[in-house]
Amino acid sequence: MTVDSSTAPAGSSTAARSDQLGVAGELIALLGATRTEQRPNDQLSALTLAVAADLPVLLWGEPGIGKTAALTQLAAALELPLTTVIASVHEPSDFAGLPVVGDDPAVQGVPMAPPDWAVRLVRAGRGLLFLDELSTAPPAVQAALLRLVLERRVGALRLPPGVRIVAAANPRSSAADGWELSPPLANRFVHLQWTHEHDVVVRGLGGVWPHAALPRLDQQRLAESVDFARRAVCAFLQARPALVHRLPASETRRGGAWPSPRSWEMALRLVAFATAAESPREVLALLARGAVGDGPGLELLAAMDRMDLPDPETLLADPAAAELPERGDLRQAVLDAVVAAVHSRPTRPRWDAAWTVLVRALETGAPDLVVMPAKALAGLRREDWAVPAAIDRLTGAATISRHATQGAARAAATAGAVR
Repeated sequence: MTVDSSTAPAGSSTAARSDQLGVAGELIALLGATRTEQRPNDQLSALTLAVAADLPVLLWGEPGIGKTAALTQLAAALELPLTTVIASVHEPSDFAGLPVVGDDPAVQGVPMAPPDWAVRLVRAGRGLLFLDELSTAPPAVQAALLRLVLERRVGALRLPPGVRIVAAANPRSSAADGWELSPPLANRFVHLQWTHEHDVVVRGLGGVWPHAALPRLDQQRLAESVDFARRAVCAFLQARPALVHRLPASETRRGGAWPSPRSWEMALRLVAFATAAESPREVLALLARGAVGDGPGLELLAAMDRMDLPDPETLLADPAAAELPERGDLRQAVLDAVVAAVHSRPTRPRWDAAWTVLVRALETGAPDLVVMPAKALAGLRREDWAVPAAIDRLTGAATISRHATQGAARAAATAGAVR
């Protein structure tokens, strides 16, 4: 039977609406009930490692990509109270503090009173401070944020060590009335490009998101990790002094990651944490590039790869027992170093030993990696040096490699003709 709302008691109509809102609330709660699962996710691992290292992180991504949702899930997983501050709707004094005149300003001065969210964080002693929409904050607000991000000070308060800072921003092209980040503020963050992954989104909409957890640090390797990080960064900057400080020329790039003594210090800390946590190379690559920029970060990783390569002199001293890297680029670097060592001090025993190393490389890896070092080594032969028997085996590898190259070229030519 249909009830005429005009004749039904007012109380019953209100109760019915209240019941329906209650049912709607139950449905919303069911939609919001999700769980997490352990699964590899490089950008989430990079974020949690930077948070563990107590470095300010800035997530860059298009609107709706899930930056805020990721921070909410991270705070829940780490059991940290989440405090969200929209930078663009605040005045500079909200971060620098509001002057409060006391009883005797001439004696006591005028203290700068902090906002309520900072007081709550200090009282809690821990938390995740989320500075959202950072790229919509005008220059004056960005200037006021400098002390908060670097020194953790808000007015007269210092945020406790248990508070971590993460920010999010949209590129200027897609931000609401966006600004480029000022270079001083940008240089205080580890910049992570936040992108959506199809599988993560699909499973998340199905109620299962990746689990965010702090990295497990090996306590026995802490001192070793610090030593390795210092050697890696210092050796690299010793060889590339121009990268100690390089302010980008364009305004857009100045608002991202670029190398400076401050950002190299962040990179050093990230290398130490990644080493102690045995993080995948892909995770460290995201963090290194996010601290000092794409070019310097990738150069640092390449230099670190070569730190643990075998000494060519050790290989020449006992070539039959040579242990070569599995990765092709590193193996190629070792073989080139062996040939360079013979070139710097050419003797018949060293030349013969280098051929033995090349044979070892042929037996344990791809034959094409041996071709160029073999040609270079052959060019170092003196007239009175007999050709070693190992060259016969290497000649076969060179022939196979040449045939493979020619076959690939013919296939490419055929495909081009078909198109």
